[in-house]
Amino acid sequence: MEVISLQSGSSGNCVFVRIGQKRLLFDAGISGRKTQSRLALHGHDVHDVDALVISHDHSDHIAALGPLHRRFGLPVYLTRPTHRVVSKKPRTGELSDVRHFQAGQTLEFPGVTVHTIPTAHDAVDGVCFVVEDLESGTRFGLMMDLGHCFRGLSDWIGDLDAIMIESNYDLPMLRDGFYPRHLKERIHGKGGHLSNDDASKLVRDHAGQRLQWVCLAHLSDENNTPELAVKTCRAQVPASVQVHCADRYDTTEPMLIRSPKILAKRSSSTKPGVRIQKAASEQFLFS
Repeated sequence: MEVISLQSGSSGNCVFVRIGQKRLLFDAGISGRKTQSRLALHGHDVHDVDALVISHDHSDHIAALGPLHRRFGLPVYLTRPTHRVVSKKPRTGELSDVRHFQAGQTLEFPGVTVHTIPTAHDAVDGVCFVVEDLESGTRFGLMMDLGHCFRGLSDWIGDLDAIMIESNYDLPMLRDGFYPRHLKERIHGKGGHLSNDDASKLVRDHAGQRLQWVCLAHLSDENNTPELAVKTCRAQVPASVQVHCADRYDTTEPMLIRSPKILAKRSSSTKPGVRIQKAASEQFLFS
């Protein structure tokens, strides 16, 4: 599995994931031109992307949704509440190929499952993702705009091979910074973002031995630095785990996830309140 952050932060978010022959794009916070050129830099063609999957309705994740969809013919996957909100934004325009899912359901592609996990972020219907390669059992967590370390989140982290997780702010920088009080409370509150400490402790306490790397993402311009985020995480996670940091304005080098040496048999049981797969009508199968 290959993961490339094309950009991550309040100025725009977009993540590319290749699983075998499948190519998925998560969020559309940067322009079509940037998306195309940054993918090409790493040897990928945006026209080959099989799906554009949207996490939530905030502008840094959907600003270029309409243009990306129309220019490159990318089918859009998002929840109905998110669709209702983004469709009212003038720049979105017409979306002619939309595939709806409910937060907590799974998206099934040939050889790939994308688990959607409802978040506590202050969006209308936000989700984060676990991408699973069904052939190798490799699992990647894409966990942005979480709000806080909500109940059930740790259950997903234990058997990940890699994780990209928001590490938005350094608490002393936020506390002592120039933001007005209401904005500080929003960021630090239940519907805001994870701090460097929050993200590092979440990985430290719940990641399993198969974890290969952590990529810290969605860093604040004003209330964090890459050096602080990496230092905080490096002090918490085992030395065997690589620590990367996504760029706030540009793409990163590809991050590869090796297939697990021994694939554990995975239970098909539902994780209560997170994964919904009780009946065929509740599972989405796209080819």
